[in-house]
Amino acid sequence: MLKKNSLHSLKLLIFLFHATNTIILSFLPLYLKYKGLNGTEIGWVLAIGPFASIISQPFWGYLSDKYQTVKKVLLMSIVGMLIASVIFFQMNQLITILIIGALFYFFSSPVGALSDSLAQRRANDLNISFGSIRMWGSVGFAFSSLIIGSFLTKAGIQYMIWPYLIIGSLLLIVAMSIQDVKTDAEPASFTDVKALIQHYPYIIFLSIMLIIAITHRTNDSFIGIYLTELGGGENLVGVAWFVGVMSEATVFALATYWFRKFHPLIFIIIAGILYAIRWFIYGSLDSPYLIIVFQVLHGATFGIFYVASFDFVTKLIPKKLHATGHLIFYSVLFGLAGIIGSLSGGFILDHYGASSLYYTMGMTAIIGVLLMTIYYICFQKQTASSSR
Repeated sequence: MLKKNSLHSLKLLIFLFHATNTIILSFLPLYLKYKGLNGTEIGWVLAIGPFASIISQPFWGYLSDKYQTVKKVLLMSIVGMLIASVIFFQMNQLITILIIGALFYFFSSPVGALSDSLAQRRANDLNISFGSIRMWGSVGFAFSSLIIGSFLTKAGIQYMIWPYLIIGSLLLIVAMSIQDVKTDAEPASFTDVKALIQHYPYIIFLSIMLIIAITHRTNDSFIGIYLTELGGGENLVGVAWFVGVMSEATVFALATYWFRKFHPLIFIIIAGILYAIRWFIYGSLDSPYLIIVFQVLHGATFGIFYVASFDFVTKLIPKKLHATGHLIFYSVLFGLAGIIGSLSGGFILDHYGASSLYYTMGMTAIIGVLLMTIYYICFQKQTASSSR
């Protein structure tokens, strides 16, 4: 009964975090545009979050592994996130938005990664699918995008802080009730972290995964602006995220049935191909409603890509470094990819337009697929030779 109740709390925690993340990811670009920032400036602000996460996520992950606690680190991160958000939304000048934004992201970015790391370990302990837990993040994201999008359409984008603080406060309350991680592994040390960084299959995989991830994060940053340029409002931005993330939740929920069919790298390659197709389609569309229709491809791209990548990374790294390895993975997927995607995407959007941006993303995804295919072939050969 304790394990069951704890699992419910973990699912609710993931639901609420991604509900808050919806507000930042879906509507912050529009909020910054309301504040008077142009595309390049918005790109800088969106890039500061991933930059902060590159520093914060390995830092919080190492603390979690060293002191063998996820719960306490989560609580510290959520408290810092809420305090920093209040200050962040009061800023009006680019320089202060960047500085306080970095502080906000330093605390907020590890919350999702630590929650997913805890979910992966809990799934392994209970012999259930990680996707069956992680899907609640997608559900939270989807419903929040729909509800908050409707609210902001009526109230105005300038009031986005209020739903953020309300949901964030609920997140803090739930975090107090989750069951902490328990492990028999020795606490991590700096020597272990150094060995992880020098683990070449892990580092090479992250480097190739980054190429595909850049296209995903670029879309995260600019799809709201693209939709409004095509004639949509905040409510359509919310609907677009709702459709996309509900398809993602479906893929996560069904992971038990599809995921073990092939090697995780095969699924990553498939997701990369679908990403390329998706971006080429987006670049050719001229209606916000058609964008919403094709948002169903979000589940078949990010849903498959994330589950397969997270599982592959978990198998590559030692158990005592799971939190550190997961947060480094997270900092690459959502941090470094976000920096490159936000800065390059903002530049291309300002100088060449949204269609050119999405065509560029499609070509980038194809390059990532080719490199990941080569990596898979080499990995299989190395695995076969080491098993002899």
